[in-house]
Amino acid sequence: MGTATTLRTGATIAATLYTVILLVLDLYPSQFRYLFAYIPAAVGYGVVVFDKWAWHWPGIHRFTGRPWVAGTWRVILSPSPDSHIPQGGNCGPITTYMTIEQTFWSLHATLRTKESTSHSSNATISCPENSGTAEIGFLYDNTPRVKHQHRSPRHEGACRISVTGLHPMAATGHYYTSRFTAGDMDFTLLNRSIDYGTFAQAQTADPEHTTS
Repeated sequence: MGTATTLRTGATIAATLYTVILLVLDLYPSQFRYLFAYIPAAVGYGVVVFDKWAWHWPGIHRFTGRPWVAGTWRVILSPSPDSHIPQGGNCGPITTYMTIEQTFWSLHATLRTKESTSHSSNATISCPENSGTAEIGFLYDNTPRVKHQHRSPRHEGACRISVTGLHPMAATGHYYTSRFTAGDMDFTLLNRSIDYGTFAQAQTADPEHTTS
């Protein structure tokens, strides 16, 4: 369980138990003199609402200063000419799709290609003070489909993405892998949905999809 999930779960449990105790003691919020006793419970639920939704609501978002990058992105990978791409591999450009799940305190990215799926770990967002640009970095594990593993084994890598503004629609980045490959990444936001479970589903939602 991640830190953000632990925080939300703890806040929900604490707020719920506190509310139940007040009700058992017949301290109902409908009675004005007991209304303020529910403030701690409201704060607990407020932590959950803030982490999952409120941090990027208009007005509040200006104060949090964290870019909202959740959704599905078309990502064009352009491998470096020096990359050790195995025979039969795709030398690019390669069309992929990245789904980003985000709360204020957490971020997870899933990158899908025709041949493999990558899942992020240790994802962070760095937002320098008084700067409109943020840096997203994470490590990832890549698992190819079984029929491709003879030339494209499972591997690890690292990715760094630069985004500008609170509602970025495009971004750039670069990646490195343990297979001695590296390259550039160009991002275009398709939509805010995180429900695409396969490469084909994301490609179908892309009005400018290619066959690469």
